[in-house]
Amino acid sequence: MKQDYYEILGISKNATPAEIKKAYRQKAIEFHPDKNPGNKAAEEKFKKAAEAYEILSNENKKARYDQYGHAAFENGGGGGYSGGGMNMEDIFSQFGDIFGGGFGGGSFGGFGGGSRGRARVKGSNLRIRVKLNLEEIANGVEKKVKVRRKVMAEGATYKTCTTCNGAGQVMRVTNTILGRMQSASTCPTCHGAGEVLDKRPKNADSDGLELKEETVSIKIPAGVTEGVQLKVNGKGNAAPGNNAIDGDLIVVIEEIAHETLKREGTNLHFDLYINFSEAVLGISKNIDTVSGKVKIKIEPGTQSGKILRLRGKGLPSIDNYGNGDLLVHINVWTPQALSAEQEAFFETNKKDENFKPNPSKLDKSFFEKVKDMFS
Repeated sequence: MKQDYYEILGISKNATPAEIKKAYRQKAIEFHPDKNPGNKAAEEKFKKAAEAYEILSNENKKARYDQYGHAAFENGGGGGYSGGGMNMEDIFSQFGDIFGGGFGGGSFGGFGGGSRGRARVKGSNLRIRVKLNLEEIANGVEKKVKVRRKVMAEGATYKTCTTCNGAGQVMRVTNTILGRMQSASTCPTCHGAGEVLDKRPKNADSDGLELKEETVSIKIPAGVTEGVQLKVNGKGNAAPGNNAIDGDLIVVIEEIAHETLKREGTNLHFDLYINFSEAVLGISKNIDTVSGKVKIKIEPGTQSGKILRLRGKGLPSIDNYGNGDLLVHINVWTPQALSAEQEAFFETNKKDENFKPNPSKLDKSFFEKVKDMFS
């Protein structure tokens, strides 16, 4: 079971962005590879801290994590965070400003002996929308979608950038009143990749890439909600260079409205209309659920507004907290046009004792029913 992100950073769920950043910096310095050479346990804690900070420092990701926990990201082979596949270069590239130069400019001895080394260029992400019906949301589903993405063209080759000699950075020395100051910036020629295109195939663009259509399989867990974003690692656009890594495919979930069932979190609502005679005499009815039809019994004398709760017949929770319920709302339909015989029948019984409203303490008011629904 994955460790809680708040526990990793040693903070509460109410921590401010500044407190989250401060906690991460402390952990990063404590477990920094330069400070713990050859210590695999410290390196692992360093990576976990970076993964936790990536989620908690992002408002949208933090909200999803607070609601669903790790399950919000565990899908599609990647999950919504890059921490699971982070290496040291990824961490220094993304969070280098956190370290503040306390270790040779955020260095790690294994990458260039005291200088961070060039960052691996990552391709751009792609975003698609996938529509799911309630049955697919209830059971989870694997979708196959066609994606047009940039990939390295066959025959494209790259060579070391002569501007930065493959470092991905260029050094500048300036004279100031305090003396000579040295600074590093991203190479303007290769944009940090350390490589430039050498041989360009006929069908490739200026970066040696071409558009190709690919079928991507996406595993969608049960219980997802409208607007949830899943990530499939490495199925976005490629970036130029032999050392580059592919971007990711961001999958946005759209929920198709059901004809008869209305969703409220993990609970479902169903409006069942019965006629006056059925309410008086009682009847059995077949109703829709996400797993097919089920038969329910309407007791004689059922009042309009009664709610029947079918436990466990709702949708599953994405964080494995069990299934919600199906709430069946009984609506007694009052006839609006009567024959002379029917009208005479009701006129005769209008003052009968059995037709007079006589609610008992068990018959809840409208406001009590609403309160029960949300409790």
